[in-house]
Amino acid sequence: MKKYILGLFAVAVVASCVSQQEKAMKSADKNFILKAANENFAKKKWKNALALYDRLPNLVAGTDDAPNVVFNSAYANYYDKNYKLAGHQFKNFAVSFPQDSRKEEAAYMSALCYYEGSMDYNLDQSSTQLAINELQDFLNNYPSSERAKNISTLIDELSYKLEFKAYENGRQYFNMGEYKAANVALENVLEDFPSTKLRPKIYDYILDSRYKLAEKSIYDLKDERIESALAFTRQVEKEMPNTDLSKKAVSLREKLEKDKKDFVVVKKQTEARIAALTERQKRLEAQNADKSKTEQQAKDQVEAEKKAMQIQRDSAALSTPPPAATFKIQR
Repeated sequence: MKKYILGLFAVAVVASCVSQQEKAMKSADKNFILKAANENFAKKKWKNALALYDRLPNLVAGTDDAPNVVFNSAYANYYDKNYKLAGHQFKNFAVSFPQDSRKEEAAYMSALCYYEGSMDYNLDQSSTQLAINELQDFLNNYPSSERAKNISTLIDELSYKLEFKAYENGRQYFNMGEYKAANVALENVLEDFPSTKLRPKIYDYILDSRYKLAEKSIYDLKDERIESALAFTRQVEKEMPNTDLSKKAVSLREKLEKDKKDFVVVKKQTEARIAALTERQKRLEAQNADKSKTEQQAKDQVEAEKKAMQIQRDSAALSTPPPAATFKIQR
């Protein structure tokens, strides 16, 4: 019986709440809607609060309630994880109510919303770059604020996400065997993020990429790519002495030096073959030229003889008199 009564009481409470929410949603009474919205906000019923706050902007415009509606609505969206909308509302609050004592808090929360809305590293990172810009703006506008103390940490965290995204792109190119693209992508990471903590890993992949490029290179680019790979092994050894990566660079350099010597031999043999083929080609061309010349002379001689014979025919025709006239003799 006691459980039954408690159940009825719970149902009654829920019904009462639903009834109040429905009444507020249908009401045109600003104060009633605002009261119900604030109660939902206090009870952390964010969706119910937002549904009512959305009805209030026109009703409270120009009144003292307007800042609270915008501010609470922004927080409700933040807690409901609608970070993009919350960020817009906090920023709008800071711009619309510049004299409000909560302006700095709103500016900070706006930046924080952009931070929370940053996508995972393997997705599009335009939201991450936007978040960095917003956090930096807060740091520039409120450098002495207590809230600014963790801003640099948040910026570093987001920057690392961009670094890791770029690093992963280069690593994927390498795994696909696109060594030239991998080398370019990873060098761009070093250029864009000179203080990156991923430098050892990036150097490792660049070492392998340049070695693979040299190893699998076409003939015309072999020399250039071997030299590029050798130069990078020396750079790694210099910048990271007494490390496993340095030892790897030395090992690869030994292989590259051997490849370089082997290629010198191949190059000489290839050049000798090319020279021999070129000489042979020249001889054949000369022979063909002589043959063509002889054939042309024969043709010219035949043509000359034809012309001479024609001239003789024409001369004979001119010097021969026409036949005498023939008359019939009458019987």
